[in-house]
Amino acid sequence: RLPDGSRVTVILPPVARQGIYLAIRKFQREVMHIQKLIQLGTLNHESAQFLTACVMSSRNMIVCGGTGSGKTSLLNVISAAIPQEQRILVLEDSTELQLQQPHVISLETRPPDKFERGEVTMRMLLRASLRMRPDRIVIGEVRGPEALDLIQAMTSGHRGSMSTTHANAPFDCLARLETLCMMSDVELPLHALRSQIASSIDLIVQIARFPDGSRKVTHITEVVPLDNDMQYRVRDLYRYRVVARGNEGPIGKLECHGIPSFAEDLRLHGFGLPKTMAALAEAVRRKEDLKK
Repeated sequence: RLPDGSRVTVILPPVARQGIYLAIRKFQREVMHIQKLIQLGTLNHESAQFLTACVMSSRNMIVCGGTGSGKTSLLNVISAAIPQEQRILVLEDSTELQLQQPHVISLETRPPDKFERGEVTMRMLLRASLRMRPDRIVIGEVRGPEALDLIQAMTSGHRGSMSTTHANAPFDCLARLETLCMMSDVELPLHALRSQIASSIDLIVQIARFPDGSRKVTHITEVVPLDNDMQYRVRDLYRYRVVARGNEGPIGKLECHGIPSFAEDLRLHGFGLPKTMAALAEAVRRKEDLKK
């Protein structure tokens, strides 16, 4: 890591077949806000309003996407909605998140030395963080057996926890988390593991990088209880729809497609549904009244 926080990867011969390979990942110095994402077209006003309400009302959330899709940046932006008085523990492999709240404790993993000693893994950090009375746990990325500890923390009173992971679709995100949990030394029956994953995660936010270099949220998806066959079920609340093909890539918009099952909980926390979602909820209510 360079002094300015940039991340460096160097690969030397003979692994690097044609010489030395050097990659530097630089990060923006300015703190990005959700209004900036709206200006860039990553989100629209309604989906931004909905995500803010979900964060403030302590919904558990996973941001997923491919490499370079903007997962960490999006997590950094939406975490700004966490109330200022809450105690937040941030766990990362390398420091990238820039939370601005006053009660933030940042922890970072450590690789072993040349004698294979002194390693501090994400799982060790997560277990230690549970002893520090956190209101929220934010993990930069889950990529190993610490996924099981995060899932258990989410179901044991640490509401509003957030993390990122690599996945190409919301449903794939659940399958990946299941695989990561199975890498732990805790053996759980598959039905018990799936039940914990489905009950712990409220929302999956999918972000993708488009051919023109833009990054857009393509899905905001609710995880609903397992079906009778113990299979995962998801419900798209917002979904990106391509309406045209431009010279630099697809042109589309993020549209409302569903109503969250926790809508009443949002109201109890003082948050109304966004305009389009509220209209959809009213249409569903009228349809049910007609059936009666």
